[in-house]
Amino acid sequence: MTTSSPVRVAVLGAGAFGKNHLRVYRELEQAGCPVRLAAVVDPDPAVLAEACTLYGVPGFASGAELLASGVELDAASVCVPTVHHAREAKPLLAAGLDLLIEKPLAASLAEADELIALAAQRGRVLQVGHLERFNPAVTAVRAHLTRPMFFEAHRLSIFTPRSLDVDVVLDLMIHDLDIVLSLVKSSVREIRAVGLPVLSRTSDIANVRIEFENGSIANFTASRISTERVRKLRLFQPHQYLSLDFARRDLLMIDVTAAAGLSPAELAALVERHSKPEAEGEPRHPTAGLSLRKIEVAPGEPLRLELEAFLEAVRMRSRPVVDGGDGRRALELALQINQAIAEHALRAGLG
Repeated sequence: MTTSSPVRVAVLGAGAFGKNHLRVYRELEQAGCPVRLAAVVDPDPAVLAEACTLYGVPGFASGAELLASGVELDAASVCVPTVHHAREAKPLLAAGLDLLIEKPLAASLAEADELIALAAQRGRVLQVGHLERFNPAVTAVRAHLTRPMFFEAHRLSIFTPRSLDVDVVLDLMIHDLDIVLSLVKSSVREIRAVGLPVLSRTSDIANVRIEFENGSIANFTASRISTERVRKLRLFQPHQYLSLDFARRDLLMIDVTAAAGLSPAELAALVERHSKPEAEGEPRHPTAGLSLRKIEVAPGEPLRLELEAFLEAVRMRSRPVVDGGDGRRALELALQINQAIAEHALRAGLG
């Protein structure tokens, strides 16, 4: 494959995540990007038949069938359940394919290490699907970071039966863990966590407090049993407060003078009042000593931006934006949180 020839790509798993990968690859192909959707894999005959008909590509029941078919490929998206990531990805890497593996990278650190080592041994691109890294609001916030010291992340979702092979930390919270790790760039000092199973056999709601070695603090709340969808990250740094809405892909910034004298909670309430969807135009300056403004955020669908970045790394043989090491760090922290949740449940007599 040359840098100008189309990247021939397959999608493994045509369920909730895989459907979107299939759609975006085809949209990129139709837009003239150097990519060609070449195959789809899914063990469910009905799901597979639907995808094959919709996209006009050959379908296979397993990755092994795909590799044995002789279909020429350069790369693949692995969108199967997390417990099957390593099983499906290792033969693809061994066969010389570059991979984008949906988050979390694997079900265990041992499996993650196997995938990272195999990708390095074969000289393959290994990107992890931490989609929110490509959210335009996250891209915008990086330009305004000075010394972030306090984070408040909320990711709430209505219950669905998808992704029940993992708990809410590995399902939802891991997005925010990855973002904060990439912004703080410091090791973890202490974790306090509580989580509860409500509608499934694993934690469906969790609250976590993390202290980093550089003194930063991050609070995370994730729920997949909420009555509403919320995806927000708020962060404080000296004399500045930034509020990021992942769903709306917008960013608000308050510059604060020392004389303003508002607490973080008061600032949060102030931003909440002035960041309602129905508000028109630029937010006003509501309090002396405060400058509240919306930061310009470039438009773009995060998944399309993610897949474009993956294809660029494949063509240019470059390090992906979110590589295996990034995926491993987020997974390690998520597993440490789950251990802290288990320890808290034992102390609290929750069984």
